Amino acid sequence: MPTETFEFQVEARQLLQMMIHSIYSNKDVFLRELISNASDALDKLRLEVLRDEEAQEDVSDLHIEIEVDKKQRTLTVRDNGIGMSHDDVVQLIGTIANSGTAKFLQELKEAKDAAASEELIGQFGVGFYSSFMVADEVTLVTRRAGESRGTRWESSGEGTYTVEPVEDAPRGTAVTLRLKPEDTEDQLFDYTSAWKIKEIVKRYSDFITWPIRMAAESTSEDDGEAREIETVNSMKALWARSRSEVTDEEYNELYKHVSHDWTDPLETIRMQAEGTFEYQALLFIPSHAPQDLFAQGHKRGVQLYVKRVFIMDDCEALMPEYLRFVKGVVDAQDLSLNVSREILQQDRQIQLMHRRLVKKVLSTLKDMMSENPDRYATFWREFGRVLKEGLLSDFENRDAILGVSSFASTQDAEKPTTLRDYVERMKEGQQHIFYMTGESRSAIESSPHMEALKAKGFEVLLLTDPVDEVWVESVPEFDGKPLQSIAKGEVDLDTEEEKKEVEAEREKQQQDFAGLLSWMTTRLSEDVKEVRLSSRLTVSPACIVGDTHDATPALANMYRAMGQEVPHIKRILELNPTHPLVTGLKKAHAEQEADTGLAEAAELLYGMALLADGGELSDPARFIRLMADRLERTL
Repeated sequence: MPTETFEFQVEARQLLQMMIHSIYSNKDVFLRELISNASDALDKLRLEVLRDEEAQEDVSDLHIEIEVDKKQRTLTVRDNGIGMSHDDVVQLIGTIANSGTAKFLQELKEAKDAAASEELIGQFGVGFYSSFMVADEVTLVTRRAGESRGTRWESSGEGTYTVEPVEDAPRGTAVTLRLKPEDTEDQLFDYTSAWKIKEIVKRYSDFITWPIRMAAESTSEDDGEAREIETVNSMKALWARSRSEVTDEEYNELYKHVSHDWTDPLETIRMQAEGTFEYQALLFIPSHAPQDLFAQGHKRGVQLYVKRVFIMDDCEALMPEYLRFVKGVVDAQDLSLNVSREILQQDRQIQLMHRRLVKKVLSTLKDMMSENPDRYATFWREFGRVLKEGLLSDFENRDAILGVSSFASTQDAEKPTTLRDYVERMKEGQQHIFYMTGESRSAIESSPHMEALKAKGFEVLLLTDPVDEVWVESVPEFDGKPLQSIAKGEVDLDTEEEKKEVEAEREKQQQDFAGLLSWMTTRLSEDVKEVRLSSRLTVSPACIVGDTHDATPALANMYRAMGQEVPHIKRILELNPTHPLVTGLKKAHAEQEADTGLAEAAELLYGMALLADGGELSDPARFIRLMADRLERTL
């Protein structure tokens, strides 16, 4: 195969240029990223050999090697791990395989400081590209385990790269950087210096479970003199060490290693179980949500080890889908090294670990809510939508999830409330927790359904996330207080005394409007199941409400979007008996029931109520025509 020249994907080229032109100051992290990639490659080879008894690969001395050449000003990071095939090289290094890359690059350009830039880069896992911050040219030589031919990749980061076959490449991957001149003002240090390399390894990669080796710095002028090879990392698993032996910085670097994030975690969670079934866990709650958190196929971030041997990268059996943002390591003592995902799903010990890990995460969130409100607010802003998915799937922990959830409320325009705080603020005699779902806070607050509750001072939860449409249907109550949608069923806001005071008036209204209600129910029968008087309106003439057990239009649309058949649901039209338009309609109906204009007025009233509720008209052109005719008669 001849040498091939490829062009970088457009987004990759733009990212390279940003890297080369120093979008952030801490250039030392390039070595952390290369070591992290090498560690992953060693983990994958060990796992492949464990699972494939016929594999012929020698894994007796898996390691990472750092080699420097001061004269040539090169630095090489080499591993004897899984390696890459020719196609892997072209696909993985030539492109950025994440969706939303263009948006990411725009945000990167707009980032004002180094921390913001690092955070964005971490979300896309593009650590290899960081090599171009310190190198004028990068060469990668790799051979995948089980293949006979290797591949050389080379680029100066100017928009193209070359790929050619190599016959004598050792297994694994070697990345060689031709370093830029030292420039301490630009935080570009001498990366051929042994003490600088050791400093970076100690700070970022000391916990890597594989030995990181390099030759001791020569004290002789004879470069040909054999130098002692030393291991520069401790290889101590942080989760196996006591809390007093580990610094927060070391925990943070482990988090960055397992998550490929560039920012510190929001919270670190330690667990150690002893007895008949022993395991250790070190879990992290990130400080920001990754770009692909809601993308199909997003991987959960908990790694499974058995006796400190890496087994699985994203162990789905350890963490439920709604906690997929949790990262970390679980190290079990009594599992088989050759365990599969299918076996894990049925393993009793894994199921026990799963339950305990979930309860620990939720209890940590509860503590964070009470002890660190600011950090909890950050967590909820980033991951609240995901956590609420657990209300649909984790019945065992539903109360715990509700206890650490927050919701926007009419109580405060900025600060969300917990259900516990809502219950404590409930008015005397109030039996229900009132809520309304909708597309946005402003849409809900301006809804006709809110009018009576505003007038009487009732607090309403404002639920605007898509998942809210679903979970409220399956969560009947909190702390003995039923949840009630103000857009469904009858909303009873009066006390017993108030009911007695207005009972006579309402009976009279019911009698006075009986004819109009019956006529409108018949007239609008294709669209509504009933027309009735409302107790929730104070300003608007009419509103649309659902029956108590009906699915909301938004929920029905969600099901249709997923390809499910949803029958047409007729809703209820409620009229405000004190509004001039409604009283005028009653009077006109009593005088001229057969008038065509009266039927059109009823149709317009229904259309206005539907639009106010955020619904769609079945025939917008007819509605506009009727409205125009009515306006014309008033001029």
